Amino acid sequence: MSTFFLAVALLLLAFFWQITLSGIQRKVTARIHRRIGSPWYQNFIDLFKAWSKSSISHGFIYDFGVLMALGGTIATLIFVPAGNLVVFKNLDNFFVIVYLLAIGSLGMAMSAVGSGNPWASIGVMRALTQMLGYEIPYIMTVFGIIYANKTASIHAIAQAQQTMGIMGWNMFRMPLGVIVGFISLMGMLGKKPFDTPIAPAEIASGPLVEYGGKHLGMLMLQHEFATFVEVGLFVNLFMGGGTIITFLIKYFVVYILATMIASVVARFKIDQLVAFYYKVPLALAFIQTAIIIFTGLGVSIWL
Repeated sequence: MSTFFLAVALLLLAFFWQITLSGIQRKVTARIHRRIGSPWYQNFIDLFKAWSKSSISHGFIYDFGVLMALGGTIATLIFVPAGNLVVFKNLDNFFVIVYLLAIGSLGMAMSAVGSGNPWASIGVMRALTQMLGYEIPYIMTVFGIIYANKTASIHAIAQAQQTMGIMGWNMFRMPLGVIVGFISLMGMLGKKPFDTPIAPAEIASGPLVEYGGKHLGMLMLQHEFATFVEVGLFVNLFMGGGTIITFLIKYFVVYILATMIASVVARFKIDQLVAFYYKVPLALAFIQTAIIIFTGLGVSIWL
């Protein structure tokens, strides 16, 4: 029962925290663009309004894919530590999280293709291509962290950083790795310049073009939970996690920084995006991993 209540607490935390931040994000973006923007609670209104409306089904695959996307992302979320709120202390393995997160992505892709809209298919192809771009340098960097810490447990990696103080955070011990991790995080979040799968002005929001009502509401929630997983992983792997309060503060800083960058840059073309990931982040990941292997530790290259 304690595991059940911990899981519910984590889901509620992710729900209220991330949807609130998404509203703040809209406000920050508007201010950077010299607009007033919507209130911070607008995303709650949009979400509940979508759930209150009926939606059109395009068949079993379309419906099941939405449930698969949301269910897979929820299953992933409960394995991610939020500070000292850890549901499965001995099972929060990086490889488990990556495997489960793929279920949500595949469910979204399956449902979008099942809609029969060509814009949705183009968006899915772009999203899968983008995943091939950022996942290789990201996973290579995380392998370096796992090698240095001799564990794949997210909670154990975060705790190891806490015992060494702020300079023991992996973002200071592995400065090239944190650059790769943040660039990859921007791609995972689909923020500019890596928002080619959505690209509203080009492919009419891509995978989301056919969704409305309850289907859209569930995918909005899936996106917010996936965001919590991705940013939460970054905070635990590179910034030492911490208590729930310090975890949320670090989370806020990372998310708002990504928002500010996305507000002032233009979108990559899909070929430019893949070429960029296979040049800059991949090269930095190789260098950082080589440093870790040859030194046996993730010591800073500045030392």
